[in-house]
Amino acid sequence: MANDGPLRTSLVWLAVIILIVGISTYSFKKMMVTYFVGMLGIAGVLLPDWDYFDRDVSEWCQPITVEEIGPNAVQRPESHRFRFYPVRTVIYATVYGFGLYKWWTYITH
Repeated sequence: MANDGPLRTSLVWLAVIILIVGISTYSFKKMMVTYFVGMLGIAGVLLPDWDYFDRDVSEWCQPITVEEIGPNAVQRPESHRFRFYPVRTVIYATVYGFGLYKWWTYITH
């Protein structure tokens, strides 16, 4: 990852959320669950190879060819990380929504 600013910001916010959960619930176990769920969530957004996933969903099971990469892919300073694809958005919203729901029900009970 060339620009680690978003990763640092996400980790700081995760630390703040863990602190709030710990202060409000007095539970180390719930703090650890929040940590692991948060790390999985951050890793799911910031770590994937977006050049690979910035293709149509039907092409995700096929390897990237040299023609698709092109000469500019190696030299470009920033990734086109947040292109909007409706199917990918629905998949992410479903997975993260379910995970957030399960985490919230665990923390509040």
